Amino acid sequence: MTRIGFIGLGAMGLPMARRLLAADRELVVWGRRRSRLEPVLSAGAVGADSPAAVAEASDVVCLCVLDTAAVGEVVFGAGGIAEGADADKLLIDHSTIHPLQTREWAARLRAGAGMGWVDAPVSGGAAGAEAGRLIVMAGGEADDLARARPVMAAYARQVTHMGPSGAGQAAKACNQMIIGAEIAVIAEALGFAANFGVEAAKLPDCLAGGWADSVVLQNHARRMAAADYDGAGDAYIMLKDMEIAADMGRETGTPMPVTALCASLYRLLVAQ
Repeated sequence: MTRIGFIGLGAMGLPMARRLLAADRELVVWGRRRSRLEPVLSAGAVGADSPAAVAEASDVVCLCVLDTAAVGEVVFGAGGIAEGADADKLLIDHSTIHPLQTREWAARLRAGAGMGWVDAPVSGGAAGAEAGRLIVMAGGEADDLARARPVMAAYARQVTHMGPSGAGQAAKACNQMIIGAEIAVIAEALGFAANFGVEAAKLPDCLAGGWADSVVLQNHARRMAAADYDGAGDAYIMLKDMEIAADMGRETGTPMPVTALCASLYRLLVAQ
């Protein structure tokens, strides 16, 4: 049986790891905070002392960490995955990071240790992870993805190979461009409705089934209307992703005026 390592047991990583344990997978985990590991350790996972130790004990290592810097540290930092890597192992990165950095690091890990790298950012949120219905946008070599699919089947209902290394992250940038713009205009619409005297909280029900309806509307509009919204936390993640998309626009010579405007709005929100 494939031995799986998992690093990054946050809001997304924890339910993904739990799905792997529920599928009777052997799981090795590491994290800087022991408290984050307890839910899976008590369910049968084995703790490791470092990312390198996770790699040494695993055939496939999954990552789901915050940003590009975190991936670089976990993979190539002191005691990182690269120190426990070899040609028989595979890295699946579910983090959302820069496509060009992904491409560079995947080549570096392959050249230095022979270890494959599949960039596999996800969409669907924590609820999708818990239900095993995440959407995966994958980049990398076809053989590596074929090896990754049985692992991801525990928590994903759809995996699409978008192209070579970095293509999964580029597809996730597109995903975030669309969601980021939609969240921004939903907030604007709710504000207008409330100022005009409309019962803004009814908008999700009013628009359900029409062309303006979406999962984003039903989720975010309801949370905004109920004042159950972590503006700072959500805005930081969205700003990170929109800035990645904007940078890729510059790299590829692609005009992105809407993305640039939305990024500036999230930047203002984070600065508050």
